[in-house]
Amino acid sequence: MSLDSDLGLPVPPERLTFGAFIHDVAERFGDNRALVFEGEPTTYRQLEEGARAVAKACLAAGVAKGAKIGLLVGNRPEFVMAAFGAAMVGVVVVPVSTLATGPERYHIVRHSDMAVLVVQEQLLRHRFLDELAADYPEVVAGTPGEVRATAFPFLRRVIALGTRVGNVQTWSEFLAAGEAVSDELLDAAASEVLPYDDVMIIYTSGTTAEPKAVVHTHRSVTAMLWRWGLQMQLTAADRLWSVFPFFWTAGFGMMLGGTLACGATLLLQDGFDAAEALAMIEREGATMVHAFAHTEAQLVDHPDAKTRDLSSLTRIRPGSPLGNLLGITEDSEDAWDLRSGYGASETFTISTALPADAPHHLRVRSHGLPLPGMRLRIVDAETGAPLPQGESGEITVRGVHLMRTYYKLAPEKVLDDEGWFHSQDAGYFDEEGYLHWHGRISGLIKTGGSNVSPVEVETRAMDLATLGVVSVVGVPHPLMGEIVVMCAVPLRDVEPDIPRVVEHMKATLAPYKIPRRILLFDEDDFGFTASDKVLFDELRRAAARRIVEGDDDDQEWVAYLKEYLEEGSDHH
Repeated sequence: MSLDSDLGLPVPPERLTFGAFIHDVAERFGDNRALVFEGEPTTYRQLEEGARAVAKACLAAGVAKGAKIGLLVGNRPEFVMAAFGAAMVGVVVVPVSTLATGPERYHIVRHSDMAVLVVQEQLLRHRFLDELAADYPEVVAGTPGEVRATAFPFLRRVIALGTRVGNVQTWSEFLAAGEAVSDELLDAAASEVLPYDDVMIIYTSGTTAEPKAVVHTHRSVTAMLWRWGLQMQLTAADRLWSVFPFFWTAGFGMMLGGTLACGATLLLQDGFDAAEALAMIEREGATMVHAFAHTEAQLVDHPDAKTRDLSSLTRIRPGSPLGNLLGITEDSEDAWDLRSGYGASETFTISTALPADAPHHLRVRSHGLPLPGMRLRIVDAETGAPLPQGESGEITVRGVHLMRTYYKLAPEKVLDDEGWFHSQDAGYFDEEGYLHWHGRISGLIKTGGSNVSPVEVETRAMDLATLGVVSVVGVPHPLMGEIVVMCAVPLRDVEPDIPRVVEHMKATLAPYKIPRRILLFDEDDFGFTASDKVLFDELRRAAARRIVEGDDDDQEWVAYLKEYLEEGSDHH
């Protein structure tokens, strides 16, 4: 049976393109508000009209099917229209992280072979156009459509979302040129875009290595947009606030796609500000907030949280900072909750999950069931041999939502001979078919001959909801190999009851998994990647420094850590 023969989606497989998706949601939800940005609403019909205008502009500019368009743009309507509009005529969308450094951004521009780059003039502390002009003046000096720069050999056009810098074409000029393109030509071009064509290249945020370029097809992404609509169980009356960035799969697939698939409204900020976010949540009557725990903690900790009316919020994760503020507790069996799921950028978010209205006891005990059209199996990480049910090993994946490849990597380096993607994640399936994920195989802590999953320890430490951020690392030790150390940031205005946390971990974890040291940090002490993953190598060294500075009783360990810190390399 074909993997896409029964996906359980509200559209047939041939409708799994970006152009079809934006048309289908506009047909269904018409004058409903799709987006609200800076107080201005955009309806579903306006969103489709804006996407068609971008598609026409691409045709007018000679941007061919298969060419790449980069979007260095925050979470705003222009990003959405540009992504769906360019993809409508077969242009491959390359979101560029607005949190990346200049060299990281320029790596993506060159590596992706992009022909067009849309740049937001300014966002938070960045002045992207000025930085580009200073670093590569030949790019902004070139005539639009005829840029010639050896640093970016395929780049031909830069479009400014804002005022003009040099000869850069403005967004309004780009769109105006497309007005000469007829609807008939646009529709003819769109009809040649198929579900199996490439649609997007996502650059992952690695913690140490250069990011991988994940190539997805229309089918893999569009199916996920509809999938999130089913998972989130929203209605057209829902209003979501999130600052998950659109350059990240969870921001585009879950927040944007899930919202649009349900006819709900997404409340946008292109840069996080707690006071502005709280004001928007109150003003728009938001029903859902989805954010990382430390972002939620910033909302809860802001003085305005005590004065704003947040009573409209009902779709909040139980036990999260906002959940605690609003009295949505872990013991509510039927509370709405999105936490159960496993996935990666390579599957454009999830491979397994449970819907948000699944029973609480199922959501908290596992990472859900394989989605329709997805196959997972557990194999021995060394030999690749399949392992029996209940035995932990490497999670491998194939199916509808899986990427096509990594850009510019040989096929044999991406998938095995049978088409399976080896995730380097550890997990197992229980007797009922639920996946249990343990974290990265490479991130396992080896202490005294035993393996400890940081994810498992972090999950138990967060159960009591007194800590805003928890990261567990293995700190080198001369006898044990590594010692389990927990680094935590308390919620503001909440006194962390560390003894109670330890007792809870002792009751729920094997003795060798209990952290030997618990270190409290300020959030600023944690380093994060662009997608809010903790930089573990940096944190491990920070923990080692704290142990040394604390004059730990284990003097042999202290001496060993001093050597570790001086040499700047691991001893395990």
